[in-house]
Amino acid sequence: MVPLLLATRNAHKTAEFSQIMGGGFSVADLASVPHAPIVEETGKSFEENAILKAVAISRLTDQLVVADDSGLEVDALGNAPGIYSARFAGLDSSDEKNVAKLLDELQKVDQPEAWTARFRCVLALARRGSVLQTFSGSLDGQINAQPTGGGGFGYDPVFMPHGMSQTLAEIGEEAKNAISHRAAAASQLKTFLATREELGTLR
Repeated sequence: MVPLLLATRNAHKTAEFSQIMGGGFSVADLASVPHAPIVEETGKSFEENAILKAVAISRLTDQLVVADDSGLEVDALGNAPGIYSARFAGLDSSDEKNVAKLLDELQKVDQPEAWTARFRCVLALARRGSVLQTFSGSLDGQINAQPTGGGGFGYDPVFMPHGMSQTLAEIGEEAKNAISHRAAAASQLKTFLATREELGTLR
């Protein structure tokens, strides 16, 4: 089993990532590294922020570290909230506040049928202060005018993937984790790790 340290304190993200990675991987998060600092996300892109977090945390441990930076891009808002997705409503943001602000902003600029959007995710893999690789995934869809569904987290209640009639919060974890932006990036990560494991270069 390959141990991975996910550079997050977000329990929802840890649970989702662990389920996506599946058997063969043991996923811990920063709850197991209480002395880990809060890494400032000063990058200008998802990739830069993922690398910043992965490198900083990997300096504290010999484990393989995976950092995730992800967010929502809405075409009608010029790809906002983007890298600011988690704090779109301000420093005291919550999922509910972020969704409310998103819908409020969209009401000002366009009709709901034009609210096309995508989730993006970049995973950075690092060890001992060096980046080994980055992986990216995306999921295209549409913003729903009203939050629906009780599952998921973040913007899931208002994001409807293309070709579906339900939001990510409605379709259930298993279905979401089969198509999500994070699943797409994690699939590439798993392939990379499997290759390195075969070559004996992970240890």
